[in-house]
Formats: sequence, structure tokens, C-alpha cells
Amino acid sequence: MLNVHNLTVSFMGSDLFSGITFKLNKGDRIGLIGKNGAGKSTLLKVLSKDIESSGGTMAFDKDIQIGFLRQDIDFVAGRTILEEAYQAFEEIKEIELKLAAINEQLATRTDYESEVYSQLIIDLTDLTERYELLGGYNYQGDTEKILQGLGFQRKDFNKLTDTFSGGWRMRIELAKLLLQNNDILLLDEPTNHLDIESIIWLENFLKSYAGAIVLVSHDKMFLDNVTNRTIEISLGQIYDYKKPYSQFLLLRGEIKEKQLQAQKNQEKEIKQKQLLINKFKAKASKASMAQSLMKQLDKVELIEVDQDDNATMNVRFAISKEPGKIVVEAENMSKSYGDNHVLENVNLLIERNSRIAFVGQNGQGKSTLAKMMVGEIPFEGYLKLGHNVEIGYFAQNQSEYLPPEKTVLEIMEDAATDGNRVRVRDMLGAFLFGGDAVDKKAKVLSGGERNRLALCKLLLSPFNVLIMDEPTNHLDIASKNVLKEALKQFNGTLILVSHDRDFLQGLTSTVLGFKDKIIKEYLGDIDYFLEQHQMENLREAEKRTVAKLDKGSSKKENELSRDQEKQLRKLKNKLTKIESEIGDLESEISRIDIELAQNYEEVSSTPNFFENYKAKKATLESLMSNWELVEEEIEKFS
Repeated sequence: MLNVHNLTVSFMGSDLFSGITFKLNKGDRIGLIGKNGAGKSTLLKVLSKDIESSGGTMAFDKDIQIGFLRQDIDFVAGRTILEEAYQAFEEIKEIELKLAAINEQLATRTDYESEVYSQLIIDLTDLTERYELLGGYNYQGDTEKILQGLGFQRKDFNKLTDTFSGGWRMRIELAKLLLQNNDILLLDEPTNHLDIESIIWLENFLKSYAGAIVLVSHDKMFLDNVTNRTIEISLGQIYDYKKPYSQFLLLRGEIKEKQLQAQKNQEKEIKQKQLLINKFKAKASKASMAQSLMKQLDKVELIEVDQDDNATMNVRFAISKEPGKIVVEAENMSKSYGDNHVLENVNLLIERNSRIAFVGQNGQGKSTLAKMMVGEIPFEGYLKLGHNVEIGYFAQNQSEYLPPEKTVLEIMEDAATDGNRVRVRDMLGAFLFGGDAVDKKAKVLSGGERNRLALCKLLLSPFNVLIMDEPTNHLDIASKNVLKEALKQFNGTLILVSHDRDFLQGLTSTVLGFKDKIIKEYLGDIDYFLEQHQMENLREAEKRTVAKLDKGSSKKENELSRDQEKQLRKLKNKLTKIESEIGDLESEISRIDIELAQNYEEVSSTPNFFENYKAKKATLESLMSNWELVEEEIEKFS
């Protein structure tokens, strides 16, 4: 589908990456990984032809269609969600307009024998066939299915896209891509704005996708569940293995160990030959041998070991002071935005050193409750912070508040106090802002860099309760691992709003599930929540099915005559009696089988034992036959 050869991209005279070569085949689901700034998003932009490379070639198969989910999107104002999603079907919409125009002419024209009228009929037939071939009769249903899978509710479909946040608009853009008949999907951080349920839905969708996928993601579990190949960009080179992320790490580690061992063996061999050369070249009789060894050394290709970019953040969250036993107490808290009631009568009691995850679909009030707890938004009800409580708050859009024209260093110095101002440069270095990086303006920072800076800025304020809303957005996997380890070591109270399953694993001991204005407590980690949540969904589905069946069943019975109803009741009573007899007899035979297994000689010596045993089995077979006959009679009334 795509052949990339010696691809190079340079900025300001230095190579971001160089000499990259790989093939993309149908069925490949590639996880493109690497540190922030390694060039992952840039490579996607080159593959999508958004930007040109500095060198190399790309050869695409004929008529290849590429869909690209960009980090930054721009919608036309005034369209509803459905109207925007329907933009995925450009040709279908064009055909609909043409068909409407033809049908309008056919309704008004009376020159049935003319060539123009005949041509209209031909055009109508051709367009209708094309419309059907493109899925014109199914696209509206498919659109609604995809939108609902990504978390939209049917009541949202006719709302203007202008009224939705950037995260929800990103979902609409993702829906458009999934609806298009693309051969290659390029996805840049597709899970950043999705809740756990939507991520799981997207995983299942992509696993069955027929084309090829290249996705950038820092969600390890998502990568493992979706991809079958991993390409890492590190220090301007790529490492390509046909394994999902976790298996790639193991394989890459094994290969590097073999490279190191081979390099050591080669260095030892070169050293030995160099000693022989030094020994022989001084002797005339051995000069030719020395020359031969030197030629051998010249031909040796030195073994290189893959270089890793091991620079990571150095983060430590320390508590400011010991708070009281109760850190947050809330009663009957409610929050509405106009007619939209997000939370109702929330009661909370959070004790010191609790570790809690807020989980649920977007729009269910997780971030809202976090903002209520830190006093960022007004609400109804009662909330009290405990003795000595100091809250550190990392907002979901924290990085958006960084002044764009100020440098990294200026932003930190503005937020610093007299007590920690001297440590600002050291803190920035711990968050990978060393050297000239502190002079970068906020507006040129990548998403990951902005998040790192926001985290660094958070540490300038004292806290013993840490509330973090989506702290991993835009962070690379290495930085996420460092942050997770730092939070594990944090001795204060931790509240995390996150959709990253892998990040949450092992971090919290309680999950608060948000759904339909109600908060339900799960005394376990994220794995326990997901297990219980799946069971609850199954139960809901069963209830709906049973209710539907009962409704249908009662409707059928209402349509029966009185005599038929009487006959049906008799059959059902008979069936119940037979089922009871079958159960009793099966239990009796089972008991006898156990006794036979434990003490065969004594049990089998009982007079007429085997005759009675065979009779019971024959009776059971007869009852089973009767049960089938009665069941067939009952089915006739359905």
C-alpha cells in the first residue's frame, strides 16, 4: 500500500529523523511510539502529504485513500453533529442533490417522449445504482451507530457543533474518518478525549478494520489491544518490529543484549588482531602477515548498538503538612448548567490518605466535581475541607492557561515564591527543560512539553491533597511511567480523573463511577471496576431483553381466546410438574452414582439393584420425551 524509502525531515538545519525506510501493508496496525518531540506527529503529517519531507521517497498504491485524524481541527460553524458527520459521505451527498433535482424535473415535465426526458430516466437509474453501491441507504444508520459508540447520545445529534468542547469535536472528526472508506488511517492520539467505554469501543472497531492503520498513542493498553506492529522513533532512527508494544519492548531488549555481546566479542577480536599487527610489523619476516591482518581490520564493519533516548522526568510529590483525618466532607451537592443537571445530591466523605479514581463517560460530572471541590465553580449544597487541608489541583486544560508569549523560565518565576525561586532552574531541569529550552516561549511548546511545564509549575505550591484531571494527556509513555511512580510514592490524599486504564492500575484503591447524575462507589481498583461495570451492563441488557420478552409474551396471551388461555395454563402447569419430577429423578440417579463410585460391592449387592437403577433411567428418558412434547404444544400458542 505504501513504500517509504530514505525519508528525511529537517528543521532549522538539523534532522528530526533521517533515512527512514519501511513498508505499510494491508492489515498492518502500527503503533508509532517515541518521546515527545521525536517526530511522530510530523511523520504522520508527511505520510498524509500535509507537509513535504526534506528527502527520500514515498510510493503509494494507485487510488489509495488516506484518512488523517489531526491534533488540530477546524469545523464549519452552523452545522449540527449529524450534518458534520455526514460530511464523511461527500459523494453520497452530491448524488442526493442530483437525485432530488432529477425527481423534481420528472414531477413537473410532461414531455414524456422527448430525448431529454429519456436521459433523465437514464441518469436517475445510473445515479440510483451508484447511490446503492456507495451505501446510500445505510449511511445514516451507520453514522448514528458510530456516534453513539463514541459517546454521543441521540438527543445530541441535532445540536450545533459550536456548542461542544474541542474534545467532543475531536470525536466528531474521528467518527467522520471511521465512516469513510479509507484504505489507510493515520490517527494522532485518538484516545486523548475519549472515556473508558469509548476507548474500548474504538479498540474493537479498529481490530476489525480492513485497511492499514498508523496510530500515535501513549496509552500502553490501547496499543497492546489494537496494534500488531510497533515502530519506535528514537534519536532520528526507527526500530520496526512486528509485535504490539509490550512484546516489542521485550524483543527490543533481547536484541540490544545480543548486540552488546556481539560488540564485545568484536572489540576483543579487533584488540587481539591489533596486538598481532604491532608484534609482527617490526619483523621483516612477518611484515606480510601484518599487512594481511591490517587489510582484514579495514574490511570489518563495526557492530553498532541501538542507542536509546533515556532522558526522563525526575518527579517527586511531597506533602506540605499532615492534615486531619477527614479531608473532604460534602452533603447534597448539586450542579446544573442551565437545564442540564450534571450532579444531584452528591454526598462524599474522603479520609486522609485515600486514593480515589473518578471514572465514567464524558459529561457525567467528573471534572465538574473536581472543580467544585477546589472552589473553582459555584454549586448548591455543603462542602467542608478538613483541618490543615491544602489542595494541589491539576486541571484537564491546565496547559492552556500558560501565557503564550512568556518563556518557560518566566512562567515558572512568576509562579514561584521567595522560598522556592532559587530552585526554579533545577526543577525545570528535572522536567527536561534544560539549557536553551527554558527560553522557549509557551506558544511553541508541544502538547507534551506544555503538560510537563504545567506539572512542574504545580510543584511550586504546597499541598497534601492532590486532585489531578487527565494529567497524562499528551505525555509520552516514559513520562507517564515516571509520573505514575511519583504518584505511587506520594503520601498524601490522591484523587485522579482519568480514562487511561494502564495508568490507573495500581494507583487507586477506590473507584467512584459517574453515571446519570449518580455516583457509585466501588471498593477496588480500576480492574475491579471494569469487571463489575461489564457485569452491570450485561444485567441491564438482560433486564431490557426480559422486559421486552415479557411485554411481547403478555401481548400474545391477550390475543388468545379464553379456551386457549385455559389450555395454555394447563400445559404450563403440566410442564412445571414434569420439570420438577425430572429434577428429583436426576438428583436420585446422581446420588446412586456417587454411592456406586464410593462402595460398589456393597451397593450393587442389594437385591434387584440394577433392575431398579435401569427403571429409574428409563423413567427419566420418558419424562424428557414428555417434556419435549409439552414444550412443542406450548410453542404453538406463540
